[in-house]
Amino acid sequence: MTIISAAHLALAYGDVEIFSGVNLRVEDTGRIGVVGPNGSGKSTLLKLLVGELEPDAGSVHLTRGARVGYVPQDPVSPSSGTIRDQLMNAFQELRRLEIELESAAAKLQQPELGDGARAEAHYSALLDRYEVSGGYSYLHNLERVAAGVGLSSQALELPAITASGGEGTRAALAKALLSNPDVLVLDEPTNYLDLEGLAWLEGFLSHSSKAFLVVSHDRYFLDRVVNQVWEMDRGRLQTFPGNYSKYRVLREEGRLLQQREYQRQQEHIESEQAFIRRYRAGQRAREARGRARRLDRLERIEAPPADDAVTFSGIDAGRTGLMVLESESLVVGFTEGEQTTKLLSVPDVKLERGTRIGIIGGNGSGKTTLLRTMLGLVPPISGRVLTGQGVKTGYYSQDSSELPEDATVLDAFLDVRNLPLEEARSYLARFLFHGDEVFQSVGSLSGGERSRLALARLLITEPNLLILDEPTTHLDIATREALEQVLLTYTGTLLLVSHDRQLISQLAENLWILQDGSLSLFNGGYQQWVEQTPVAEPASPAEKPSTRIRNRTRIKQPNRPNPQWKPRVTATERIESEILELENRLHEVEQQVVLASEAQDLEAIARLGVEH
Repeated sequence: MTIISAAHLALAYGDVEIFSGVNLRVEDTGRIGVVGPNGSGKSTLLKLLVGELEPDAGSVHLTRGARVGYVPQDPVSPSSGTIRDQLMNAFQELRRLEIELESAAAKLQQPELGDGARAEAHYSALLDRYEVSGGYSYLHNLERVAAGVGLSSQALELPAITASGGEGTRAALAKALLSNPDVLVLDEPTNYLDLEGLAWLEGFLSHSSKAFLVVSHDRYFLDRVVNQVWEMDRGRLQTFPGNYSKYRVLREEGRLLQQREYQRQQEHIESEQAFIRRYRAGQRAREARGRARRLDRLERIEAPPADDAVTFSGIDAGRTGLMVLESESLVVGFTEGEQTTKLLSVPDVKLERGTRIGIIGGNGSGKTTLLRTMLGLVPPISGRVLTGQGVKTGYYSQDSSELPEDATVLDAFLDVRNLPLEEARSYLARFLFHGDEVFQSVGSLSGGERSRLALARLLITEPNLLILDEPTTHLDIATREALEQVLLTYTGTLLLVSHDRQLISQLAENLWILQDGSLSLFNGGYQQWVEQTPVAEPASPAEKPSTRIRNRTRIKQPNRPNPQWKPRVTATERIESEILELENRLHEVEQQVVLASEAQDLEAIARLGVEH
């Protein structure tokens, strides 16, 4: 059944067309991921579908009685009330029924004021509606859903206006789920979620029977939850079946096929035009005029659009001593007034030249404070941090707070390195600041534009120690992949905080795990850590949060030693082994697709697409 449909949608801001001619359908089985460059209109499309905006042309149809749960990219916190009050707004109909029930009950206590039988029937009808609508369980359901999205009982009592970005996103998500929608519309819900929150959301969406539409730049997330991808780019919407990886293969196949057909048509047009010019007058003039008429009627194939993506160049990293960064008896925290708050005890660590460390942990575990302490921006509670010889540090902060708000993009860039004007503008163009865009005020930039400018300022300084705090939060997929590629070839030392599991899987050779006020070291990458770490199963809002733990490697031992006993390999373990092999092969195929795409080998791409 179709829940939402739209036909011939168009929208423009002034003279700038955002998109036009958009047709779409959201079925009740739809698990749709929406991707595209920053500024392509993804969030605007979602606002049209949920009724927050009106299109300039076309129409949106919502099936009668269907409910939509919408979580915007930046949920607006109420100016008053607690987070619990915000969630209670999902039950406005039930709370209205409670008021009516109180009024009806009062009338039953005063039969002299009216018809007692009619008052009793009215009260009974209201009570039935209340029970059917979940009136006796909605408060319990609120607690379950809040726990599922990671909102503790203490967090529920916090003033909503003071909520962090992660708490605001979780609260908006919980409110949408509690409204029992027929379709969930989520605009970048992963931006402010930590790894635990991401795992819960993936689990919920994977097991939910509800349709959903989600805008996301998280490739790892999209691969696991969607069965259809919508691509918004250059004012058009294209749909692809399958998850994100399959979309990438199909898109590349389509692009190469379009390129081949375009080239063939251009060769045909050139040949026909040459004939027409040669025989315009003379014995074959009539044939030339016929060919000209057919050429005029020919439906032209559009040239494949040129890539408009960030193109990072390699980072030159000067040589340092063997030891780049070292901590001794370090305790991390902060001081406000006379009160000192301890966040983290750090074992003595040594960061050697060329090391690539990924730092992971929940929101509030102290990741950013740890980085700032190592940089000397926050004093440690105790202990010290030593920097090695020849170290030149480049720091990307999570909030880009170091950017000069009143400066232009060009001036902000030239502040960190004085280059000839044309060279500076050429460098900024690689980060998609073209033409007069370099004269925009930094304060007027979007989140993605601020991130690109901060990266441009960072990479031009050629640091040999890169410390990155959530560098991909506001970046689109193409820019994330460009950043990945340049960091893969980076020869310096890397310290990376990120919730982008694809990025951290590609870059981190070892991990620092922040949990329960301490830092532990893991000798291996993200995938190895996931495989060796029991994962809590996500709780559905309809169920009590589960405390079960899945451990893939756990085998029950016999009660007594038996020399003849051998571990029994279960069917589940055999299947999981096959899955692991197939995932490894899938990764190999995706790498081969990239190489075939660069070589424009259409036959190889088609063959690899079938295998994928």
